[in-house]
Amino acid sequence: MTVESPAGPSTGTSTGRRWHVLGAWLLADALALTGTRLAAVALPWLALTTTGSPTAAGVVAFAELAPLVVAKVLSGPAIDHLGARRVAVGCDAASASTVAAIPALHHLDALSFPALLVLVAATGALRGPADAARHSLVPVLAESTRQPMERVTGLASTVERTSSLVGAALAAGLVALVGAADALAVNAAGLALAAVVLGLGARSVGRGVPADDDPHSYLVRLRAGWQFLRRDPVILALTVMIAFTNLLDVAFTAVLLPVWAVETGSGVGAVGLLLAVMAATSVVGSLVAAAWADRMPRFAVYVVAFVVCGLPRFAVLAWSDVTSAPVVVMAVAGLASGFLNPVVGAVFFERIPRHLVGRVGAMSTAVAWGLMPFGGLVGSALLALLDLRAALLVAGVLYLVTTLAPVVDRRFRAMDRVPVEVS
Repeated sequence: MTVESPAGPSTGTSTGRRWHVLGAWLLADALALTGTRLAAVALPWLALTTTGSPTAAGVVAFAELAPLVVAKVLSGPAIDHLGARRVAVGCDAASASTVAAIPALHHLDALSFPALLVLVAATGALRGPADAARHSLVPVLAESTRQPMERVTGLASTVERTSSLVGAALAAGLVALVGAADALAVNAAGLALAAVVLGLGARSVGRGVPADDDPHSYLVRLRAGWQFLRRDPVILALTVMIAFTNLLDVAFTAVLLPVWAVETGSGVGAVGLLLAVMAATSVVGSLVAAAWADRMPRFAVYVVAFVVCGLPRFAVLAWSDVTSAPVVVMAVAGLASGFLNPVVGAVFFERIPRHLVGRVGAMSTAVAWGLMPFGGLVGSALLALLDLRAALLVAGVLYLVTTLAPVVDRRFRAMDRVPVEVS
């Protein structure tokens, strides 16, 4: 069976048109990610301030991320068959409605905590396939624009980091101004606009997708993605390590940082400021990576960047009651983190066969996100057993141990080598 590129035939497509499609994809990604980054601050804050319980913030994070991971795992075959653009547009449009229901029910005084969990879970189940689908378009766009993979993944990472910056800043301002529930209306608007932009501005990406004449069942095709992931030592090692760092990142963002802001009296403004500073400098790191990462040693960049953006974030909050020192540390951590996604993305897309991009990409991302639903619960558990300072230090040490794994695991060193063919 011959599988065409999801972008369809390139004959007759001008260079300007190709860059127009890339721009539409980047804009759609920015709109969707800005809204979800805003929600990453607003939702835990809504749960924490309305219930007074750090556990509630952790449960909300779990309710969103658990179905997100499951849906992402299951979405791979659909992305490869239906086309990544179609899946992204449909899921973004649907999730806009579920997010918009939160402020609507809040105004009707009908937003109970169980109702919030249901809506958050539905949003996560839709966001998983949407994010995976947009991400699956990277190799097609790199090929059509004739750019190094690191350049396109670097641009995508720049958009992601910029969205984190804007989303965190919007969250801090809107939550303080109109409250956490109403701030989520911006999230809904971002998702709706993302669906429109990708649907109208990148139509050519959806052309040329063949009918699914694969005689194998859905489960067989799904298993093909898993088998490739399991057998590729580099992608598997990266995926497992990132799963553990993601777990601790969620514990930090969803629970430990908001509780630090409450206990020190810094308020939600400090949460938005610190996340925005880290996002701002990560934009710079991503831009540098987009320009020069294809000439840098991937393994060295990966290890150093992870060490710099890990433990220091946790440690500075453990020893500081004001935002001055944390701002500096978060700025340095953000600069380092900006190099991670361009490097990891380039490694992944170079090693995954084109016809398996949707399945393997969705599967690897889902595994990398597999522990994230438990991040909020881990943060809550640490605070139940320890005071805030000790909880931050324990989480930070665990992060350091995880980031040093590539030094002893030789599979990671193959990041610097591009395979001629991966079967």
